[in-house]
Amino acid sequence: MPSNHLINETSPYLLQHAHNPVDWYPWGETALQKARAEDKPILISIGYSACHWCHVMERESFEDPSTAELMNRLFVNIKIDREERPDLDHIYMDAVQAMTGSGGWPLNVFLTPEGKPFYGGTYYPPQPAFNRPSWKNLLANVSEAFRNRRKEIEDQSENLTAHIIRSNAFGITGPGIAGAGTNEPFATEHLHSLFNNLMKSADRQEGGFGGAPKFPQTHCIRFLLQYYYYTRHEAALKQACLSLDKMILGGIYDQLGGGFARYSTDARWLVPHFEKMLYDNALLVTVISEAYQLTGKEHYRRAISETMEFISRELRAVDGGFYAALDADSEGVEGKYYVWEKSDIVSLLKEDAALFCAYYNVTERGNWEEKNILHAVTTPEAFAAQQGMDPVLVKNKLAECRTKLFEARNGRIRPGLDDKILLGWNALVITACCKAFAALGTPEYRVLAIGSMNFLWERMKGEGIFHFYHTCKHNRASQPGFLDDYAYLLEALLNLQEITGNSEYLVKAKDLAEWVMVHFSDEDGFFFYTHKDQRDIILRKKEIYDGATASGNAVMSFNILFLSVIFDRPEWRERALANARNLGQTVIQYPSSFGYWATLLLAITYGTLEVVITGREPDEIRKEFLHNFIPNRVLQSATSQNSQFPLLKDKPLTESTLIFLCKDYSCQNPVTEVHELTALLENLHNY
Repeated sequence: MPSNHLINETSPYLLQHAHNPVDWYPWGETALQKARAEDKPILISIGYSACHWCHVMERESFEDPSTAELMNRLFVNIKIDREERPDLDHIYMDAVQAMTGSGGWPLNVFLTPEGKPFYGGTYYPPQPAFNRPSWKNLLANVSEAFRNRRKEIEDQSENLTAHIIRSNAFGITGPGIAGAGTNEPFATEHLHSLFNNLMKSADRQEGGFGGAPKFPQTHCIRFLLQYYYYTRHEAALKQACLSLDKMILGGIYDQLGGGFARYSTDARWLVPHFEKMLYDNALLVTVISEAYQLTGKEHYRRAISETMEFISRELRAVDGGFYAALDADSEGVEGKYYVWEKSDIVSLLKEDAALFCAYYNVTERGNWEEKNILHAVTTPEAFAAQQGMDPVLVKNKLAECRTKLFEARNGRIRPGLDDKILLGWNALVITACCKAFAALGTPEYRVLAIGSMNFLWERMKGEGIFHFYHTCKHNRASQPGFLDDYAYLLEALLNLQEITGNSEYLVKAKDLAEWVMVHFSDEDGFFFYTHKDQRDIILRKKEIYDGATASGNAVMSFNILFLSVIFDRPEWRERALANARNLGQTVIQYPSSFGYWATLLLAITYGTLEVVITGREPDEIRKEFLHNFIPNRVLQSATSQNSQFPLLKDKPLTESTLIFLCKDYSCQNPVTEVHELTALLENLHNY
């Protein structure tokens, strides 16, 4: 089968299109020069491997020879993997949202030969439908406008580009906290307002925030857990746990194989968009681990274990990294791998089928397209109580049934695997491993975190603009790292130091932070998304919104706040405070879009505690301490004298283990047991 210019790419998404009759190019100077030389408009189509509607548009339009002929004659066509080039996706998504008020994938954008956007949208059908023109008609109309109304097109592109630049100009002129002092920019009443605003969008029946489609919004849930820790406001804990409980019981969670789908298409978490992304699962492990520390709920332990097993089993590369995603489709059908007919379950489970079907709500008619998405409405223990059955028997029998169905499902044709390795998403997994180890104490999670960090340092580190690479496949690393990559990697280093006591991770974190400040900083204290020497974009964006993943600016601000304590760098603390101060009022008013920033406001308002553990063998005490939910604290361990770190300087080192609770390097008398430390913390907060 003939191929186009994508055939030598490594991205699974681009390779999926390598045999389209469309003469696709990857983003790069070759395609851009061709557009300038031929004075043709550029069509860029952005998607990702696990995107269902991307596959639909490919089948309907990009594989159609007559459509391809039109595209090839009228445009220079460029395919972009949004996960490989998120910087381009951010820029052109902003343009489409400015034009249409909404966005999504596939993202189809028309550019001038100079790369400036003038029109765009998302999915277009082959025939007019959904109040959208057909793709062929759109192509013809855009081409006609470019030829005959060139001045109008160029003015539109200039206006759109100027709009994107203006929307990027936030910072010292942004809406800060009115009347806030210069040293302590927030007061507890600001946080209470933030909480109240967040709860306005909370779904108090089904959990989560807003209606359908419903995303996990893990950063907002983490804020609720931390807000409860500081205030003991029961509504915060209730909403956080309700959200996690409903997700874990719902169809968004793979009841047989563990792991979460990207989002739910309905408000009840029943019908997922079946793609399973690495980052979602990492973030959910992190927040469920913290919920388990706080509540001790058994189904949180199970969800952590099963999701970690899913990540290791289905997304881990043989050499230590983690793959990006599993597709929503198998055999060209969305969700086919995961759904069941009742007759198949009865055939496999026989006499146990009635119990299983009752618990997982399996019916002859099904609950989605005449098939069954497995989901529950309560825990096995509560179900057993309702039925007057032995809870241990019910729990064990359901586990046996899940194993049988899981083994049978393994014989099906699997969803496609996006086997590229992304630096930032892998760093999120390392943080998840650290959080899961802290919550459950499972040694394999610590081993996995250490091995994964070694992989990133060995395979994805480079020099110059490629200080770290963004993506890697088949040992071929490419693209300079973006701000998110570095921010998440720094966060992972800080967490890995906590569970290992290895201070080398802190030194690496400090060096990396200094490098990021040189190469990504803006004069206003925020950070650009791209390296200062990257040249193939029309502008350097600064991302501040927390979406499915946290913004690099939020995470970097948190990182430098913590590093300021570890290395006594007050100027770093001031920079973190300034960033929070400049966005503060926006975060308070619109917390669902700034969930990670909201946790930073908690850390600033209530302060960063300092905990030091010294002694010849601090491992067990450290492990016991980590089992507790104590947010926004720096933890360092020492087995020998170490003057490199201010918190460890002059700390006595004895055969027995000592635990110091400090703030601003002023420490209380040491204790020897973790329960004594938690008592000190209770007195300190004085709820």
